[in-house]
Amino acid sequence: MNATTNTATAPRPEPASDIEIARAAAIKPIADIGETLGVPWKAMVPYGHTKAKIDLDYIRSLADRPDGKLILVTGLTPTPPGEGKTTTSVGLSDALSAAGRNVAACLREPSLGPCFGMKGGAAGGGHAQVIPMEDINLHFTGDIHAIGMAHNLLAAMIDNHMNWGNKLGIDPRRVSWRRVIDMNERALREIVAGLGAGNGMPREDGFDITVASEIMAILCLATDLEDLQARLARIVVAETMDRQPVTAADLEADGAMAVLLKDALMPNLVQTLENTPAFVHGGPFANIAHGCNSVMATRTALKLADYVVTEAGFGADLGAEKFFDIKCRKAGLKPAAAVIVATARALKMHGGVGLDDLKSENVTAVRDGCENLLRHVRNIKAFGVPPVVAVNRFDTDTDAELAAIREVVAEEGVETVICTHFADGGAGAAELADTVTALADGGESDFKPLYPDEMPLWDKIRTVAQRIYAAEDITADKQIRNRIKALEKAGYADVPVCIAKTQYSFSTDASRRGAPTGHTIPIREVRLSAGAGFIVVVCGEIMTMPGLPRRPAAADMGVHANGDIHGLF
Repeated sequence: MNATTNTATAPRPEPASDIEIARAAAIKPIADIGETLGVPWKAMVPYGHTKAKIDLDYIRSLADRPDGKLILVTGLTPTPPGEGKTTTSVGLSDALSAAGRNVAACLREPSLGPCFGMKGGAAGGGHAQVIPMEDINLHFTGDIHAIGMAHNLLAAMIDNHMNWGNKLGIDPRRVSWRRVIDMNERALREIVAGLGAGNGMPREDGFDITVASEIMAILCLATDLEDLQARLARIVVAETMDRQPVTAADLEADGAMAVLLKDALMPNLVQTLENTPAFVHGGPFANIAHGCNSVMATRTALKLADYVVTEAGFGADLGAEKFFDIKCRKAGLKPAAAVIVATARALKMHGGVGLDDLKSENVTAVRDGCENLLRHVRNIKAFGVPPVVAVNRFDTDTDAELAAIREVVAEEGVETVICTHFADGGAGAAELADTVTALADGGESDFKPLYPDEMPLWDKIRTVAQRIYAAEDITADKQIRNRIKALEKAGYADVPVCIAKTQYSFSTDASRRGAPTGHTIPIREVRLSAGAGFIVVVCGEIMTMPGLPRRPAAADMGVHANGDIHGLF
């Protein structure tokens, strides 16, 4: 659900759905969008008339060009109604373009599971969308399918190796590489594979959703094909009987996996409703992985545009922290400014208002909920990046509520901009574009990661917990502590940490909204993502395979006789 602007009290027609707005757009041939950025047609690999990949040789030719300004769009702690980060990213990009600036958006690809589950689509909304919306939300250019196939090829080669003599001595009890599918399917979380005569070695297994795969994280952090295969080779999939690691290279699987992924590595170019160039590439989850679009897409956009607007998943405590500490650290990126998306209704929820009462004015709850927003503002500042707050305005927002947000945020020396891009497109984010440009061009950014590479892993985890989540401390049993020490001894002491926890709270308790303090972050599991180059720290209850809701979005979808889809919103 996204924001709409305030209107007069006179009745108005039912607003068009996202898919109706997308179909009515004056979409341009993808060659024209490439020309906007100066990309020649010969450097584009078309997937129909409205989407294309950018050739890797052409991307290499851009290496000596200066970089544009990188702008991050993030948000406060998510609430069930949604805040509209993607919509704001698109609206801001369109506003910058309308002001005559050379701009490109960089977003993640939607996953089929959430699209058919709760979201129904993830290409923005209203008059701030990337198009072709139906293609982007469905199979697009096949990237996620390629990632799933590469992942499952490796899984098949593990079981095949054990079936034919198991020369590496893989312990079937210690195979950590599960299978994946790009769909929400709780029944596949835990399975037993290999049952039946002649079907291999029976063992416990399970499925994750494809966007939680380490291969998705690898694709999004790889800098070229050579780096991609090197990362694939380093994936640790199991342990031997004497507890030695087994890698994809040991199974001789990395080459074939790279073959499956070679086209997927090329960034995808599409456009917004207002024909602004948009790279939509990669889609790692922001709780189990780093939640950002690909390094390849971001670097390419920075070479082609003066301003690049990108988005990090979930709230700033998860998405922005990982964007800064993992993606920017690994890729050498230096963000110039950050936009923190908020809504009055989300602030009311963080201030204690129930879901059914969000349409009623409650200035007190807005002020109370601003404690959540202010913590995100301070966290962004802690990285040395100047922020601005963008309030995604809804019909039910009152002037008093919006004034309260401005007043509270101003006490932190940060500007608040009210936006109506959902209803008005880029024109509704014109003021935000001016504010962001002033921040990005002002040279105020002094970006630095939260912790140095050489800090011990335990201290890195504690630093994130205390400085970003306002936790009192972290806890873990002896087995987890020993696992962390073993990883450091094995040569992984200098990698960043990727905290996997609920996105709905600064704590690990999803019901604790607002800005809780003094809580403890319990570490339940530590996973090595050797190919991606980080340690996943699982805290509290977190799922790597979502389930469908009681009534999935899929139940309302279908296709008309003329081929038009309905229900994808």
